[in-house]
Parts: sequence; C-alpha cells; structure tokens
Amino acid sequence: MKRLKDIGSVLKADFGIFFLLLLLAAGLCRVYQDGREQRIQEGIAEKVLRFHVRANSDNAEDQALKLKVRDAVGAYMREHLKDADSLSECRETVRENLEGIAGAAQAAVRAEGFAYAVAVRLEETAFPEKTYGAYTFPAGEYQALNVVIGSGRGHNWWCVMYPNICFSGSVYKVEDKKTGEALRRALTEEEYSAVLKSGDYRIRFKYLDFLNRWFG
Repeated sequence: MKRLKDIGSVLKADFGIFFLLLLLAAGLCRVYQDGREQRIQEGIAEKVLRFHVRANSDNAEDQALKLKVRDAVGAYMREHLKDADSLSECRETVRENLEGIAGAAQAAVRAEGFAYAVAVRLEETAFPEKTYGAYTFPAGEYQALNVVIGSGRGHNWWCVMYPNICFSGSVYKVEDKKTGEALRRALTEEEYSAVLKSGDYRIRFKYLDFLNRWFG
C-alpha cells in the first residue's frame, strides 16, 4: 500500500512539473508570437499610407456625408497621385496638397447642405484590425491622411491610399487582383502572407481549451 502511495505521489509531482513546463512553454510561445506580430505590423506600417475619414456623428445623414467626402477626396487625389510610384512620393504629394484636399472635402460638405468644418492632417494614427477585400491589416500605428468632419465623433471609414487599394478611378472599390499586385511589390513575402490571412495570429490550444482563457 505504501509503495502505491509513493508511486501516486511521484506521478502527482511529475504531472505538476509537466503542467508548469506546459504553462512556461505556452507563455514563451505567446511572447514570441506577440513579438512577431508587432514586427510584422511595424514592417507593414513603414510601407503603406492609410486614409481615414471620421464622420461628425453616427446619424444617417452624417454617415452618408462621410462617404461623399471620401469620394470627393478620392476624386481630387486621383490626378495628383497617378504618377506616385513610391510611398515617399505619395506621402510628399499628399503633404503638398493638404490645402487642396481640405478644400475638396469642405466643398463636398457644403454641397450637401452642411456647415461642418473639416480638418485634414497627415499624422500617425492608431488603427484597429481592418479588412479590405481579401486583405487584413493588423491593428497598430500607421501614418495616415486623416479627414475629420465636424466633431469627428461618428463611426469612421478606413482604407489604404498607398499602395492604392481604395479607388478605381475616382470610385471607391477594392479590387483584389490589382491590390494583390501592388501589395506584393510593396511588402516583404512575410508581410504579404500575413495580410492575406484572417488576421488572427494569436496562439490557440486546440485540445486545451481552458488555456485559451489564459493566453487567448
């Protein structure tokens, strides 16, 4: 009987050590994965320019106005960006045309009968994870052309100005084939592969669901 108890104690001790090692391995994997995700996001952010339109409010009229402003800015920038072959050229073109962009956006607001002021800035902006067509961009800091209508408290609209995956001509439309070619040229193979995925890079334990609550 004593021998059985001794064996049981050893097994419990071994299981405890195994469980602790499992937790340690899971924690190390999570740290590695978080570091990889951040590295990929930062790499992507260095190669793209986002486009962000913030509506005055969430009422139907303000949300519709947001899309009118989006299209007005897209139409205005179409000619200016047609010869921009790099991120630096795109960024510089946007910077040089901030006043014109603001004018186009303000004109769209007034054409719809509103008196909201419009603020336009090129700046670092925190974005949530966002999907455009087949491509998912991870959450993080990106440089963006921000167009803020009125108070800017409504639901926002996001896209990517460079490489252009937002507009076909002056019309908003994500075209996966053209987008894929542009993104493939701009990003590394690892970054391009990442944006093609669902965007969920977190560790998942298929057979140990209870660990998901700890590390998910």
